[in-house]
Formats: sequence, structure tokens, C-alpha cells
Amino acid sequence: MSEISTTELEQTEDLIETTSTHQDVIETVIYSLDEEDTAMVNHTDEGSLWKFQYGSVEVFVQLTGESDDDLLTVWATVLSFPVKDESRLMRRLLEMNWSGTFETCFSIHDNTVVVSSQRTVADMSPGEISRIITLVATIADDNDEILQQEFK
Repeated sequence: MSEISTTELEQTEDLIETTSTHQDVIETVIYSLDEEDTAMVNHTDEGSLWKFQYGSVEVFVQLTGESDDDLLTVWATVLSFPVKDESRLMRRLLEMNWSGTFETCFSIHDNTVVVSSQRTVADMSPGEISRIITLVATIADDNDEILQQEFK
């Protein structure tokens, strides 16, 4: 797994230091990670959903609003079902969850394996938002091709 550069995180945190809403912070973080200018956003009454390309994965960021009870959810698909040797894949994902995912996790949603993280926005700092998005993007990008090669 490649390391997330401390310099990259510091630069992102510098960019978002003056932003005031969670939405502003998310857009700044996505701008810093989206090297190919692929980001798209959809704003509705239920919240906002962003999508951008990071390496070989599409990353999704959903914000349900700005109140303390609203949720920030970040996910990226790494593998689609069906797979070969599903029980070995499940064991591998559980082992990876133990030691290599930090505040993220591997899970299954809509017949796909995803890397995800979710939490309420109460007391969430710009640095935490940056870390969650960066971790999901990096862990997914670092593992998608390996898992696909082994289990597809």
C-alpha cells in the first residue's frame, strides 16, 4: 500500500483552512485530489453527491447537510461480484480491515466490494474531512487492481 504523503495532507489542509462549510471543504479536497478534472456534483434537497476519478477508481462523496446530525459518507468500488473463491476474498477483506484501513473499511454494497467511511459532521474539522476522503481514495486505488487480478 502506498503511503499518503504528509506534505500532500498539509497542502490540502492549508487550502481548506479558511473555508467555512463542510461542502466548501469537500470541494477543496476533491479539487486537490482530482488530477484529471473529472469531478461532478449533484445538489438536491437531500444533500450533495460528488464523484471524481482518483487513479483507477471512482470516488463518491455524499453530504446530507450541514447540521450536526447530517452524514458524510465516502466510498469507492474496488471489485464487482461475481468473484472466484468468495470465501477467501471475505477472509482477505476482514484481515485487511484489521490492519490497513485506518478509519475506513472494506464492505459489500450493491453487489460490489467498496472501501468506505461514514460519520456525522458534528465537530468534524476540515482536516478530518480531508483525511477521510484521501484515505478512501488511496486505499481503494492501492487495492482495486490487486483484488481484481486475484479474484476475478
